[in-house]
Amino acid sequence: MSSIKTVAAGRTSRRARWTSTDIGLIAVFAALVAASTMIPGIPVGALGVPITLQTLAVMLTGLVLGGGRAFAAVGLYTLLGFAGLPIFSGGRSGLGILAAPSAGYIIAFPLAAAAAGWLTARVIRKTVKYRAVFLFAAAMVSTIVLIHGLGVLGFMVNAKFDFAKAFLADLPYYPGDIIKNVLAAVIAVSLHKAFPDILVRRVK
Repeated sequence: MSSIKTVAAGRTSRRARWTSTDIGLIAVFAALVAASTMIPGIPVGALGVPITLQTLAVMLTGLVLGGGRAFAAVGLYTLLGFAGLPIFSGGRSGLGILAAPSAGYIIAFPLAAAAAGWLTARVIRKTVKYRAVFLFAAAMVSTIVLIHGLGVLGFMVNAKFDFAKAFLADLPYYPGDIIKNVLAAVIAVSLHKAFPDILVRRVK
């Protein structure tokens, strides 16, 4: 019995260990998130925080890579931006972004990608049909709870809004995020079909 447990533990350890393919995927998706900022955003509201394609790239990263690798990919993107690379929306960079009204959204990106990825792993384990619907739900939950939640907090801390004003300032981003999450779910399902080992091998 103990030998069976040892073998099972070894297999789990090997499955959990990142390979060179995993590292490559992390780098590719970090670059994807960075590239998404090259398309100019649409400023919204008095504070001018833009609607961008970043959330699409962040959610797609989570839905494709799963929790750990998605957190690493979006975390790498975020750290490079903080280090000075002009890869935040509008070509911004540096730690000064933490004092901007959009700080909550940027901080939320790695967490939201990880949450969406964690939920995606559960979807992959338990479902075959309607995966696009479940992946959309995973993206929306992660977006609402983390990206919008911390976005509202960022408005309250850096723009000195009360909760009601911060909530209203965040509302205009919902329609765009719904559309982007639909696209992320559809693309993710297609990628999982085309490359079944991209996540399935890590969760079964």
